[in-house]
Amino acid sequence: MKTFRDKAGREWSVAVNVTALKAVKELCELDLMNVVLDGGDLIQRLQADPVLLCNVLYAVCRRECKDRSVTDEQFGELMDGDVLASATEALLDEIVNFSPPARRPALKMWAEKRTTLEEMVMKRVEAEINDPHLVDKVMAEMEARLRKTSGDSSGNAAGSPA
Repeated sequence: MKTFRDKAGREWSVAVNVTALKAVKELCELDLMNVVLDGGDLIQRLQADPVLLCNVLYAVCRRECKDRSVTDEQFGELMDGDVLASATEALLDEIVNFSPPARRPALKMWAEKRTTLEEMVMKRVEAEINDPHLVDKVMAEMEARLRKTSGDSSGNAAGSPA
C-alpha cells in the first residue's frame, strides 16, 4: 500500500482494491483499470483536472476520510500541487500492483516510460522558455498572423504606416 502526505502533514493510504474501484466508479464515473487501456487518456484527464483527481483520491481514501471525520471539501483543502503529484504517483503504483501478475511487467514499463516522457517534455518546455530569442520569435509569429488575417500582402499590418 502506497501513501502520500497532505498539506497538514497527515499521511493517507492509497490502496487500490475492488472496494476502491467501486467507489471511484460510483463517485467519479471512472474505471481506474482503464488507465492504460485508454491510451493514457485517463491519466491526462486526471493531470489536467485537479478537481477530478482530488475526487478520485477522495473515493480511494473514503474510508480513511470517514474514520478521520474529513469531508470531501476538507480533503480538497488539504491538497496542493505537490500533494497531488505525490498522490498521483501512489495511485498509479497501486493500480499497477492491483493488476493481474501477467500484466504488471508491461504496466511497470508503461509507467516508467510515461515518467520519462513527461520529464523530456518538461525539459523541452524549460529550454523553450529559457531561449533568449523567445520574445523575438513570439513577436515575429504575432506579426505574421496579423499580416495573414489583415489580408495585406505588402507585409504591413492593417492600419500601420508603410
